[in-house]
Amino acid sequence: MEACGGSHFMARKLEELGHFPKLISPQFVRPFVKSNKNDFVDAEAICEAASRPSMRFVQPRTESQQAMRALHRVRESLGSG
Repeated sequence: MEACGGSHFMARKLEELGHFPKLISPQFVRPFVKSNKNDFVDAEAICEAASRPSMRFVQPRTESQQAMRALHRVRESLGSG
């Protein structure tokens, strides 16, 4: 899966079900997108990127890590306003 806020949640749920999800940073998927961005093209690019032997995967964040990142984003937005 391409790493984003929701994918970390889904990865944790899939792990609970006994699967081994792997997350790929969007910056590593982008070079494999061949045309206009849509779900089908994204899925194709993710499959292509994941099949590369040198691909680096992202560790799914825990709930507490995601909560901490959300808190920091809120703090930053309040401080810059």
